[in-house]
Amino acid sequence: MGQDGAKILGENRRLLILQWLKESDKPLTGSDLSKRTNVSRQIIVQDISLLKARNEPIIATSQGYILFNAERKELRLERVIACQHSPEDTKNELYTIVDNGGTVKDVTVEHPLYGDLTASLFVSNRLEADQFLSKLSVTNASLLSELTSGVHLHTIEASSQSQIEAVCRALKDQGFLLNQD
Repeated sequence: MGQDGAKILGENRRLLILQWLKESDKPLTGSDLSKRTNVSRQIIVQDISLLKARNEPIIATSQGYILFNAERKELRLERVIACQHSPEDTKNELYTIVDNGGTVKDVTVEHPLYGDLTASLFVSNRLEADQFLSKLSVTNASLLSELTSGVHLHTIEASSQSQIEAVCRALKDQGFLLNQD
Protein backbone atom coordinates (compact mmCIF):
# COMPACT_ATOMS: atom_id res chain seq x y z
CA MET A 1 0.00 0.00 0.00
CA GLY A 2 1.40 3.40 -0.94
CA GLN A 3 1.73 6.48 1.22
CA ASP A 4 -1.64 7.83 0.03
CA GLY A 5 -3.32 4.60 1.22
CA ALA A 6 -1.81 5.03 4.68
CA LYS A 7 -3.11 8.60 4.84
CA ILE A 8 -6.61 7.45 3.93
CA LEU A 9 -6.50 4.77 6.65
CA GLY A 10 -5.29 7.34 9.18
CA GLU A 11 -7.92 9.86 8.17
CA ASN A 12 -10.66 7.20 8.30
CA ARG A 13 -9.44 6.18 11.76
CA ARG A 14 -9.55 9.79 12.98
CA LEU A 15 -13.10 10.18 11.61
CA LEU A 16 -14.10 6.98 13.43
CA ILE A 17 -12.54 8.23 16.67
CA LEU A 18 -14.41 11.51 16.34
CA GLN A 19 -17.68 9.67 15.68
CA TRP A 20 -17.18 7.39 18.70
CA LEU A 21 -16.49 10.41 20.91
CA LYS A 22 -19.67 12.10 19.63
CA GLU A 23 -21.73 8.99 20.38
CA SER A 24 -20.25 8.26 23.80
CA ASP A 25 -21.76 9.53 27.03
CA LYS A 26 -18.58 8.69 28.95
CA PRO A 27 -14.86 9.23 28.36
CA LEU A 28 -13.07 6.82 26.01
CA THR A 29 -9.58 5.75 27.00
CA GLY A 30 -6.64 5.70 24.63
CA SER A 31 -6.34 1.96 25.28
CA ASP A 32 -9.98 1.37 24.31
CA LEU A 33 -9.59 3.39 21.11
CA SER A 34 -6.36 1.54 20.39
CA LYS A 35 -8.10 -1.83 20.64
CA ARG A 36 -11.05 -0.69 18.51
CA THR A 37 -8.79 0.54 15.73
CA ASN A 38 -6.05 -2.11 16.04
CA VAL A 39 -3.24 0.46 16.34
CA SER A 40 -0.94 1.38 19.20
CA ARG A 41 -1.98 3.79 21.93
CA GLN A 42 0.75 6.16 20.72
CA ILE A 43 -0.96 6.32 17.30
CA ILE A 44 -4.21 7.23 19.10
CA VAL A 45 -2.41 10.01 21.01
CA GLN A 46 -1.12 11.34 17.68
CA ASP A 47 -4.59 11.08 16.12
CA ILE A 48 -6.11 13.00 19.03
CA SER A 49 -3.42 15.68 18.65
CA LEU A 50 -4.19 15.99 14.94
CA LEU A 51 -7.92 16.27 15.66
CA LYS A 52 -7.27 18.93 18.30
CA ALA A 53 -5.09 20.82 15.81
CA ARG A 54 -8.19 20.97 13.57
CA ASN A 55 -10.06 22.62 16.46
CA GLU A 56 -12.09 19.54 17.33
CA PRO A 57 -13.19 20.17 20.95
CA ILE A 58 -11.57 17.05 22.43
CA ILE A 59 -10.54 17.17 26.06
CA ALA A 60 -8.16 14.69 27.68
CA THR A 61 -9.32 13.90 31.21
CA SER A 62 -8.07 11.50 33.85
CA GLN A 63 -10.83 9.09 32.72
CA GLY A 64 -10.09 9.35 28.99
CA TYR A 65 -11.03 11.52 26.04
CA ILE A 66 -14.33 13.38 25.79
CA LEU A 67 -15.81 15.71 23.25
CA PHE A 68 -16.70 19.10 24.71
CA ASN A 69 -20.40 19.70 24.34
CA ALA A 70 -21.20 23.41 23.98
CA GLU A 71 -24.90 22.75 24.62
CA ARG A 72 -24.07 21.19 28.00
CA LYS A 73 -22.00 24.23 28.99
CA GLU A 74 -24.95 26.57 28.51
CA LEU A 75 -26.93 24.62 31.10
CA ARG A 76 -24.16 24.72 33.71
CA LEU A 77 -22.81 27.51 35.88
CA GLU A 78 -19.10 27.78 36.59
CA ARG A 79 -16.98 29.30 39.33
CA VAL A 80 -13.24 29.29 39.87
CA ILE A 81 -12.32 28.63 43.48
CA ALA A 82 -8.98 28.74 45.30
CA CYS A 83 -8.16 25.83 47.59
CA GLN A 84 -5.28 24.61 49.70
CA HIS A 85 -4.77 21.27 51.39
CA SER A 86 -2.35 18.38 51.70
CA PRO A 87 -2.31 15.55 49.13
CA GLU A 88 -3.91 13.30 51.76
CA ASP A 89 -7.01 15.53 51.74
CA THR A 90 -7.59 15.25 47.97
CA LYS A 91 -10.20 12.51 48.32
CA ASN A 92 -12.14 14.48 50.92
CA GLU A 93 -11.98 17.63 48.76
CA LEU A 94 -13.27 15.81 45.65
CA TYR A 95 -16.02 14.05 47.61
CA THR A 96 -17.07 17.35 49.20
CA ILE A 97 -17.48 18.96 45.78
CA VAL A 98 -19.37 16.12 44.10
CA ASP A 99 -21.53 15.35 47.16
CA ASN A 100 -22.80 18.93 46.99
CA GLY A 101 -23.75 18.71 43.31
CA GLY A 102 -20.58 20.08 41.76
CA THR A 103 -18.32 18.83 39.01
CA VAL A 104 -14.58 19.43 39.24
CA LYS A 105 -13.91 20.59 35.71
CA ASP A 106 -10.16 21.20 36.10
CA VAL A 107 -7.28 22.05 38.38
CA THR A 108 -4.81 24.91 37.84
CA VAL A 109 -1.58 25.83 39.60
CA GLU A 110 0.79 28.71 38.98
CA HIS A 111 4.23 27.41 38.07
CA PRO A 112 7.20 29.81 38.39
CA LEU A 113 8.59 28.85 34.97
CA TYR A 114 5.55 27.83 32.89
CA GLY A 115 2.88 30.09 34.34
CA ASP A 116 -0.57 28.55 34.73
CA LEU A 117 -0.67 24.78 34.35
CA THR A 118 -4.19 23.39 33.93
CA ALA A 119 -5.35 19.79 33.78
CA SER A 120 -8.87 18.70 32.85
CA LEU A 121 -10.53 16.44 35.43
CA PHE A 122 -14.31 16.35 34.88
CA VAL A 123 -15.00 14.51 38.13
CA SER A 124 -18.75 14.52 38.79
CA ASN A 125 -19.32 11.72 41.31
CA ARG A 126 -17.56 9.54 43.88
CA LEU A 127 -16.87 6.76 41.37
CA GLU A 128 -15.01 9.18 39.10
CA ALA A 129 -13.16 10.60 42.11
CA ASP A 130 -12.13 7.07 43.12
CA GLN A 131 -11.00 6.31 39.56
CA PHE A 132 -8.89 9.49 39.53
CA LEU A 133 -7.33 8.63 42.90
CA SER A 134 -6.70 5.03 41.82
CA LYS A 135 -4.93 6.22 38.67
CA LEU A 136 -2.91 8.64 40.80
CA SER A 137 -1.82 5.74 43.01
CA VAL A 138 -1.12 3.27 40.19
CA THR A 139 0.94 5.74 38.16
CA ASN A 140 2.75 7.06 41.25
CA ALA A 141 2.23 10.52 39.76
CA SER A 142 2.21 13.75 41.75
CA LEU A 143 -0.69 16.12 42.09
CA LEU A 144 -0.19 19.51 40.45
CA SER A 145 -0.89 21.11 43.83
CA GLU A 146 2.28 19.52 45.20
CA LEU A 147 4.19 22.08 43.11
CA THR A 148 2.57 24.93 45.04
CA SER A 149 2.40 23.76 48.67
CA GLY A 150 -1.16 22.59 48.14
CA VAL A 151 -2.48 25.86 46.66
CA HIS A 152 -4.57 25.32 43.54
CA LEU A 153 -7.61 26.54 41.64
CA HIS A 154 -10.56 24.46 40.55
CA THR A 155 -13.15 25.38 37.99
CA ILE A 156 -16.31 23.86 39.40
CA GLU A 157 -19.59 23.65 37.59
CA ALA A 158 -23.10 22.91 38.73
CA SER A 159 -26.69 23.16 37.57
CA SER A 160 -27.57 26.03 39.90
CA GLN A 161 -26.07 28.88 41.86
CA SER A 162 -27.31 27.27 45.09
CA GLN A 163 -25.25 24.14 44.33
CA ILE A 164 -22.14 26.22 43.73
CA GLU A 165 -22.76 28.05 47.03
CA ALA A 166 -23.25 24.69 48.81
CA VAL A 167 -19.92 23.45 47.41
CA CYS A 168 -18.14 26.60 48.59
CA ARG A 169 -19.70 26.44 52.08
CA ALA A 170 -18.76 22.79 52.47
CA LEU A 171 -15.19 23.39 51.30
CA LYS A 172 -14.90 26.34 53.70
CA ASP A 173 -16.23 24.17 56.55
CA GLN A 174 -13.55 21.57 55.71
CA GLY A 175 -10.86 24.27 55.75
CA PHE A 176 -10.02 23.75 52.06
CA LEU A 177 -11.28 27.03 50.62
CA LEU A 178 -8.72 29.83 50.73
CA ASN A 179 -9.99 32.97 52.42
CA GLN A 180 -11.43 35.12 49.65
CA ASP A 181 -11.65 38.34 51.69
